Amino acid sequence: MNCCRTHGIPALFSFFFPGLGQIVKGHLLKALGIWIAFIITGAMHIFGTGFLIWTIIWVWQIYDAYNA
Repeated sequence: MNCCRTHGIPALFSFFFPGLGQIVKGHLLKALGIWIAFIITGAMHIFGTGFLIWTIIWVWQIYDAYNA
């Protein structure tokens, strides 16, 4: 079912659950890296520096799910 691996569906999945669009496209290591980055930036929220980086990663992973 190739229609689910193209552009919009993986991007929509990644919008709601980061990394899911990469999994749909078969990029498991990339999804794992996204989850690790979200855990690290989530921990950085304690120091007040994580939100900007978290937002950048979130937007990038949606873009990546759409284009990769």
